[in-house]
Amino acid sequence: MARVLVADDHPLLRSGLRQLLDAEPGLEFAGEAADSDQVLAQIQTDCWDLVLLDLCMPGRGGMEVLREIRRTRPHLPVLILSMHAEEQFAARAIKAGASGYLSKTGTPAEVVSAIHKVLKGLKYVSPAVAGTLANSPLNGRPAHERLSDREFQVMCKIASGQTVSQIAAEARLSVKTISTYRSRVLEKMNMRSNAELTRYAIQQGLVD
Repeated sequence: MARVLVADDHPLLRSGLRQLLDAEPGLEFAGEAADSDQVLAQIQTDCWDLVLLDLCMPGRGGMEVLREIRRTRPHLPVLILSMHAEEQFAARAIKAGASGYLSKTGTPAEVVSAIHKVLKGLKYVSPAVAGTLANSPLNGRPAHERLSDREFQVMCKIASGQTVSQIAAEARLSVKTISTYRSRVLEKMNMRSNAELTRYAIQQGLVD
């Protein structure tokens, strides 16, 4: 029986995944986490066969959590289940060590299929994402790929309309720290305002 840890800050989604996993032979919804601290604590205190991880959780960003899991439990498969567009986020997640990437708009059958594939030691991405990864150019890459994981997270939240204070509270960091990240993002992206970041993020499909 494969023990799955579900990490997502939405109780309704966790409840739905519990029903889905417990109804599937060979899979067990063995634990849940609502924020990044809970994820990392449970990783250290229990034995898991797979982690279903949301990219947007309170506390550390999902990419930072992923990298920490890779550092402390390098052989533990992590399947990303995210609301963000696959074409923009999957490559970054796979590069950071994820075993696969699923959109929350996918079907229950896709979730189960992806879990079984990852448990066999394989990678999972949708056919559309596989084509995107295979055909991505070596040069002329999007400007946001210059950003670190935390900078990328801050950029997306700014583009979604959150203030520096709101981002700081959610990430449990100081306003000064988030302001520094914002400055770095603007510098690396060669932009001068939040409005420019927002336009870029919308054009790239990084935010709705």
